Amino acid sequence: MGNPIIEIDLHGLRQDEAQKKIDQVLAKADAGTYQIRLIHGFHRGTSLKDMILYEYELHPKVKRIMPGDNMGTTILVLREL
Repeated sequence: MGNPIIEIDLHGLRQDEAQKKIDQVLAKADAGTYQIRLIHGFHRGTSLKDMILYEYELHPKVKRIMPGDNMGTTILVLREL
């Protein structure tokens, strides 16, 4: 089984780079993974956060998307705890 919560730091990445990194982790996520915590920051705007919300809203592995513990994180929920 994999990690229950996977954390990905997306600071400094362009949208296409961040999407590629997220896609790779999603492809490897198994039944033991509950959440993917995306750290995108917020001081440089919301382009990464907007891309995450748009691209992964209907992804087959993502049950829902929720805000993280601060404005610079977003969580992809793959399975409910």
